[in-house]
Amino acid sequence: MSDWKSLEVFGLAKAEKQAWLLDQLNRLTQHHQVHCEPYANLLAGQGQQAGVAASLDAVPFVAARLFKMLRLSSTLPDNVFKTLTSSGTTSQVKSQIVLDRDTAALQSKVLVSLLSSFTGKARRPMLIIDHDGLTGDKAGFSARGAGVQGLSFLGRDHTYALNADMTPNWPAIDDFMAKYANESVLIFGFTFMVWQHFIQPLIASGRSNQLPQALLFHSGGWKKLQDQAVSNDTFKTTVRQALGKEVAVHNFYGMVEQIGSVFVECEQGHLHAPSYADVIIRQQDTLAEQDVGETGLIQVLSFIPTSYPGHSILSEDLGRLLGEDDCPCGRKGRYFEVLGRLPKTEVRGCSDVF
Repeated sequence: MSDWKSLEVFGLAKAEKQAWLLDQLNRLTQHHQVHCEPYANLLAGQGQQAGVAASLDAVPFVAARLFKMLRLSSTLPDNVFKTLTSSGTTSQVKSQIVLDRDTAALQSKVLVSLLSSFTGKARRPMLIIDHDGLTGDKAGFSARGAGVQGLSFLGRDHTYALNADMTPNWPAIDDFMAKYANESVLIFGFTFMVWQHFIQPLIASGRSNQLPQALLFHSGGWKKLQDQAVSNDTFKTTVRQALGKEVAVHNFYGMVEQIGSVFVECEQGHLHAPSYADVIIRQQDTLAEQDVGETGLIQVLSFIPTSYPGHSILSEDLGRLLGEDDCPCGRKGRYFEVLGRLPKTEVRGCSDVF
């Protein structure tokens, strides 16, 4: 684990990456088998032997839904630093992700390393498309709050663009735009919130083209608001109409069950797996690994989770692998696209509930 900092974020080709990541994942499988009894029972029930996977696709995985049913922890109760919860309505069962201080710190460091490969090392003035009450004692443990907290390390002079009722905080927005009109700034928000509560009101108010050097990270998709969903191209075009024609817009894919390991969209519109995480696409019925171009369930792999068995998770999202080590953007690793959620699964998302 200590040598991850020596890895170029998107610099490992297939063979080298698989060797490094497989060693990390086998170590974690063994660790969680010893320290998390439900996980050990899961392995035993599947006839799996911990820590002997010969390839990434053979690493045992946990279905994301299991985190809704069980509190899976590999750390002692006294060592629990915080418990993250997935989003959902009050009637929904939420995932619980147990973090100790070491895991939480590693998540933050990896996330900053990964995203700063797009932003550069210098912290930029940051506009957060949310309200400042989000990261209070209670909401700070939600997936949405965790996302804002994680990305805040990339910025400075943090300014919240919304009021608590999700209306634009125009005085704060106007001050930020006036102060940083000629500087490189960072904007972060969840996709539908950026669209509905910032970009659309910004255009309607006549405040366009005032942050021409912005870089926007957004995540979370549309989920419950499918009727308002727009294409990726339309989203980018409209954002640039609102902020400036040269604005960089990067979506990223991630989940509360694996905070820290996110898959960022490159300039070609492809989501990329960094050197210390990976993605596998599995056939829905047989769970066999899919080839490039074939649709299936997205499995995510990460070396980070030590306090809970979340290093290999089968999601309920559908995706398609587009290639490996050959994206025109020049980044190594697998790249893919997300196609939506598995039909008939519960619809929820960290950006949809406020």
